[in-house]
Amino acid sequence: MAKNFGVTTDAGDVGLDATRLKSIDKHFNRYVDEGRLAGYAVAVSRHGKVAHFGMYGHKDSETGSPITDDTMYRIYSMTKPVTSVALMMLVEQGLLQLTDPVSKFIPSFGETRVWNTGTILKPMTNALTEPIRVWHLLTHTAGMTYGFLYSDVVDDMYRRAGFDAGVGYKDSLEVVCDKYAALPLLFQPGSSWNYSVATDIVGRVVEVVSKMPLDEFFEKNIFSPLGMTDTAFWAPKEKHDRLATLYRHDEATRRKAKLSNFGDSALEKPKFLSGGGGLISTASDYFKFIRMLEGRGKSGDVRILSSRTIDLMTQNHLPNNSDISTFGRPLGEEVFYDGVGFGLGFSVVADQTKTRTACPNGTFGWGGMASTAFWVDPVNEISAMFFTQLIPSSTYPIRQYLRSLVYAALTD
Repeated sequence: MAKNFGVTTDAGDVGLDATRLKSIDKHFNRYVDEGRLAGYAVAVSRHGKVAHFGMYGHKDSETGSPITDDTMYRIYSMTKPVTSVALMMLVEQGLLQLTDPVSKFIPSFGETRVWNTGTILKPMTNALTEPIRVWHLLTHTAGMTYGFLYSDVVDDMYRRAGFDAGVGYKDSLEVVCDKYAALPLLFQPGSSWNYSVATDIVGRVVEVVSKMPLDEFFEKNIFSPLGMTDTAFWAPKEKHDRLATLYRHDEATRRKAKLSNFGDSALEKPKFLSGGGGLISTASDYFKFIRMLEGRGKSGDVRILSSRTIDLMTQNHLPNNSDISTFGRPLGEEVFYDGVGFGLGFSVVADQTKTRTACPNGTFGWGGMASTAFWVDPVNEISAMFFTQLIPSSTYPIRQYLRSLVYAALTD
């Protein structure tokens, strides 16, 4: 059992079969042995205690340096739940409301238009029928997008504006958000779901309301209280040797290939503090954040959010309990959307029968572009997390298999 994971237990004491849990390692070890992944770390917790931890392979295949329990990873969109929690802390302090217009904090969003027709260079747009509100950002119903989705004309406009995967943003979060505001929305706020830069904008709202840079807010209010000493927007020089190498899937060889330039951006403090995808963390650090979510806002003696706020965040906020497949455009860091809705910063299982997995309704979580993922199941009081560094996250069905293997180990 990894020394950095806090409270641990024998699997049998929490209703899990230790032999079956070992099947998780057996399954994913093959990914490493076959050259599909460099290495990975996986953890399974029940009733707040870690019942299984496995790690295998290398943080860099070329040097042969092994994965360790303090290896650091780019968690990309697993930053989004952290930023969402930060925003809700300010809501609890009475400093803003979820129904507030975003333009109250970032005035440029008062002028944002909605795509109608025309060309990329000469778009025809409509005025907003209602303001973009804070809850639209948290639920990805604001009408924004990502340039790397390659599914819409507006995506192309994002790319032409310099917003694409692998492009290092040289501007501050404030400047980037104003540039986002100048681009048209895909749809009227609240009328559909689309994975987007919205959580970057949430990060800027946190900065404006708290009067504090996003990295400082995270450190003071989340990381330090939870003891997350290895989580930040960059890895300082003394920790560079702990950072796992970033790889991409090579279609030609069906194996991984190093992404040096893209991955090296994590080695120095960025000017753009991305609340949507900028954090570096370790498996044990992020599990401290997960444990807080499991505890409905509390970990040990530390309370980050009210239990009722966590309950609100982890409900499906899509209209009529819709899933993403029917209400939105099923693209993003997750790879299955049937039966899955969205809350305030998390995916949420809304109809288990449609997911074709054993995760019950109310299970929430999210993943990252480099194939990291986590989920929390409040019904069975179980959670799991997988860390690796392979882009894109849709390369292999890691998340589906992990769920199957974890639930197969339940004995009660």
